[in-house]
Amino acid sequence: MNYFELPLEQWTNTFVDDWFLPTFGNAFDSIGAVLNAFVDLVTDVLLFVPPELFTLLLVILSWRVGGKGLAIFTFLGMLFIGSVDIWEESMHTLSIVIVSTFVSLLVGIPVGILSAMNNRVQSVVRPTLDFMQTLPSFVYLIPAVLLFGLGGVSAVIATFIFAAPPAVRMTNLGIRHVPKEVIEASRAFGSTSKQLLFKVQLPLAVPSIMAGVNQTIMLSLSMAVIASMIGAPGLGATVLQAISRVNIGLGLVGGLGIVVLAIILDRITQGIGQGQNNKS
Repeated sequence: MNYFELPLEQWTNTFVDDWFLPTFGNAFDSIGAVLNAFVDLVTDVLLFVPPELFTLLLVILSWRVGGKGLAIFTFLGMLFIGSVDIWEESMHTLSIVIVSTFVSLLVGIPVGILSAMNNRVQSVVRPTLDFMQTLPSFVYLIPAVLLFGLGGVSAVIATFIFAAPPAVRMTNLGIRHVPKEVIEASRAFGSTSKQLLFKVQLPLAVPSIMAGVNQTIMLSLSMAVIASMIGAPGLGATVLQAISRVNIGLGLVGGLGIVVLAIILDRITQGIGQGQNNKS
């Protein structure tokens, strides 16, 4: 039984159509053009590098940060991606993940620092992050398509909204958990607030920040299939095509490709984070 009527849908559509889009439409077009150029650049670079050389570089990186086991898995995983003919799709997915992660960290780390340094900022940021993480991911697709149209840019924006919160939270957590004794000793030696942040707090918070990077990458990959619904290229589009055709084999190929990339990126970022933790 309806006691009163709240025309939220009508209010929202009127606000967007009559004021928001006419006011900020050009600004979003400019942002979209920059992001589109960035995505295209990263994709072109990844596709320009020969698969054999890319695999070799990735195996070397895996060996250095994760050991022989990870290097072997990376080699076999990239061999699988090439053997089932999804290399190009994998590079498209990887480019969207790279750009989304970069944007998430570019925004998330400074916001996390501000949250750690100011409790008032945290009181605003925290419920905002809760909203971003609890809102169904499909809902992100609507404003992304409205503002940026179909394609990779909308996928980057939707993925950014979904994946940025861990970067903010872990940066905030890492800085706040720096031992008070270390901070007091640094101040006793005459460190300014800027020196304290960049020479003490941030270096000690790197392991926590890297954990946020790891979670951001994983969440970006988890959006691959959902983002394909708004025109994002890559492995997600392969899985979506398999769903529309009820092609189990194609779905398995695309799904395993995402799993391989996820495991490799997860273990590499974990290894980097553990290395930084050992240094500290």
